[in-house]
Amino acid sequence: MMKAVLIALPVLFYCLEQRFILGKEPLCQSHSSCSECIRSPGCAWCRQMDFLKPGESNERRCDSPEALKARRCKEDHVINPGEHPLTYVKNSDLSSDRENVVQLKPQNINITLRVGVPHEFTVEFKRAKGYPIDLYYLMDLSYSMKDDLEQIKTLGQKILKKLKDITETVRIGFGSFVDKEMLPYVSQVKSRRQNPCPNRIDTCQPAFSFKNVLPLTQNARDFEREVSKQKISGNLDAPEAGLDAIMQAVVCQDKIRWGDVTRILVYTSDDTFHMAGDGRLGGVFQPHNGQCHLSDQGSYNGKAYDYPSVGHVSRVLQDNNIQLIFAVTEDIYPAYKALSALIPQSVVGVLKNDSSNVVDLISEAYGNLSSTLVLEQEGAPKELDVSYASTCKGNQADIEWKTKGECQNIKHEKITFQVRLNASACLKEPQTFRIKMQGINEEVKITVDTECHCNCGVPEKDSKHCNSSGTLSCGVCSEHGTCECGKCVCQGQFSGKFCECDDNSCEYRNGFLCNGKGRCKCGKCICSNNYTGSACDCSPRQDKCFNDKWLCSGQGKCNCNRCQCNPGFKGEHCSVLINDCMLLKDCVACHMEVGIPDTNVCAIRCLNATVSRLEGTHELHCTYQDTVSYDVKLGDDGKIVLQYADLPRSVDKTTLIISISVSGIILIGIIIIIIYRCLVELYDIREYQNFVKAQKQTEWKEVQNPLFKGATTTVYNPLHMKHDENEKELSEPII
Repeated sequence: MMKAVLIALPVLFYCLEQRFILGKEPLCQSHSSCSECIRSPGCAWCRQMDFLKPGESNERRCDSPEALKARRCKEDHVINPGEHPLTYVKNSDLSSDRENVVQLKPQNINITLRVGVPHEFTVEFKRAKGYPIDLYYLMDLSYSMKDDLEQIKTLGQKILKKLKDITETVRIGFGSFVDKEMLPYVSQVKSRRQNPCPNRIDTCQPAFSFKNVLPLTQNARDFEREVSKQKISGNLDAPEAGLDAIMQAVVCQDKIRWGDVTRILVYTSDDTFHMAGDGRLGGVFQPHNGQCHLSDQGSYNGKAYDYPSVGHVSRVLQDNNIQLIFAVTEDIYPAYKALSALIPQSVVGVLKNDSSNVVDLISEAYGNLSSTLVLEQEGAPKELDVSYASTCKGNQADIEWKTKGECQNIKHEKITFQVRLNASACLKEPQTFRIKMQGINEEVKITVDTECHCNCGVPEKDSKHCNSSGTLSCGVCSEHGTCECGKCVCQGQFSGKFCECDDNSCEYRNGFLCNGKGRCKCGKCICSNNYTGSACDCSPRQDKCFNDKWLCSGQGKCNCNRCQCNPGFKGEHCSVLINDCMLLKDCVACHMEVGIPDTNVCAIRCLNATVSRLEGTHELHCTYQDTVSYDVKLGDDGKIVLQYADLPRSVDKTTLIISISVSGIILIGIIIIIIYRCLVELYDIREYQNFVKAQKQTEWKEVQNPLFKGATTTVYNPLHMKHDENEKELSEPII
């Protein structure tokens, strides 16, 4: 037993050694051509003519380089594409020169990759000192921001002074927003549209979606002057058109006058924002197209397009290298914090209720943005994997490769990023993509191609190794077989004297080669069981052509078990007449002219149809001159049958329409008069009842007319009156 083990162990070790050396890459040996071979990582191809042993297939030419050399393939006959060096199209040094600022290196490279073999290169970045800044201040002018507007009117000089601590070249602009000029966002009552303030004491300007008040300028006095002219506005709902305003401020490059510098957009508000879909409440269904829609006066009403989505806004900000600072009040800070997480190169700061801290907030936010570096790709093909390893502040590169290169707390140090490209499949043609730093208007342009074809030199036509009748390329006759003893031994699906025929290149039908009814031979189908056609798709059977007992209803021929109908017929069995009314119109006309007994005269026009006249009047499928109706059908024997009859007399349509119209107008007039008289009668009855009721409630009393005076007047002389306590003597009256 021990002796057997001692004998078996060396044999086992030898087999393992041979397996490692001679077949290190078993997956390589499934490729029968050089081009397929080199598309697998670690595989190489031997083009040496006398390399294969008798009986070995071309797949044995593909193996690991070590295994091929161990099998005595000469080194200069081993095709194993290695790593191609980078081609630097533009590689300018980093520079802070104002006339020629370079912050990202290299700028343009070309590279060729082998599938599955990664290639690494270095990208350097250094933020230039004193790099110019464009700052556009975008403010919510809804009524709740009234005190903030008063504060901003005097801050132009302070903002410029603070930014000039960072760079000498600063430009500042101002824009404002409220909401879309439609319900339910803005009142449509005329007085409220002109002055949307909640009270009449204040004077507000009409609402708008966005207004470019002041394009970017270096003059702080212009900023303060234009902002001081602004009045507050108002809207109905709480959210504002902030995303509408951001979109216009970003895409209207010429009207905002963005420069090729560091671009900052400051957004201030004390409320949330409308998003895509909210416009449907106002009847706006058209998604935003991402274009500039400012009028000549620099305003946008937002009536034509819905609010943009967060993703859309994020994309245009990235495309235009604009960094966004949200300066919002504390109560809505969580909402904008969540929004900022969806927008790269954006930060959120808490704004005091009167915006008194906006200058410090902008300075701090810009510091946070500029200290964070994010390197990422844009437009890379799906077959290409791009990963990054960052070297921040002189530290060694991260071991873990990431989808983005990131560094924090960076000022003006030079940062190195390792970039690794790995192709997972062959590219059809060279592809160009970009690597760029977020918020920086510079990029690395990369043109990448893949090596998926062997460079075996010029193919040798009519090579002696191919019996002087084939093309020798990469050690293979036409790459479809091997030459043994002066004859081509074909591989796989190939056949022919020189392996020139592909027995898998025939037409497919119903998911099968040659419809499953034949075999493919040199690109042509050899059909069986009497099938015909280029793809053996023509059946010799006729069972699908029969309609009951008639072949194609007697109006066609059966070809490939399908009916080919005569002119004027269609359908699976040619049983449907095409435009049947027109088919025998001349036949009907003939019978109307000569009468039914003279059928021989009309035989040619009637196409041998069986003609019969129905008694009485009938409304059939077709009509002729509004006097005759007729039907065209196929009989059971497949022959055409024509039946016709007189049409019932009909009233003239024009007269009928006029009569109905006039009658309708008269009837409507009569109805209106009747309704009017009924209403008048009801009104009179109600008034009479009220009169009678008032009569019953009236009480009559005798009252002397206050204007009446009697004919006799009595006057008493007080001097002749006798005063007596018991009686009074009256003097005689004076008449």
